[in-house]
Amino acid sequence: MDISESVEMYLEAILELEARNSVVRSVDIARFLGVTKPSVNRAMTNLKNEGYILMEPYGDIVFTEKGRETAKHIHELHHVITDFLVNSLGISPELAEADACRIEHVISPEVVQAMKEYNKKRQ
Repeated sequence: MDISESVEMYLEAILELEARNSVVRSVDIARFLGVTKPSVNRAMTNLKNEGYILMEPYGDIVFTEKGRETAKHIHELHHVITDFLVNSLGISPELAEADACRIEHVISPEVVQAMKEYNKKRQ
């Protein structure tokens, strides 16, 4: 999957907000990510054009199947990296969470698989 870091961040934010509130609006995303509403509106237009979300003007944001699957993949990747950093290196959960946000955008599938296998052995 080769999508931009920005797209990944927005998809993950939508997934997180949906889990919390069930309904996601642009203003919620802006607050969650600490960005402006015009930035969110531009991003949502791009996500809609790329087939990741459905959204009526000033309406709720809903994943397409493609969007939900992509967001779930990004979310899983984030947790694999976080768990690895905490369990293998003893990094604090807060720091691991912050670093996972950055690492998830550049890590290779082979390294992710190795992390998954390591995490399974530790359980």
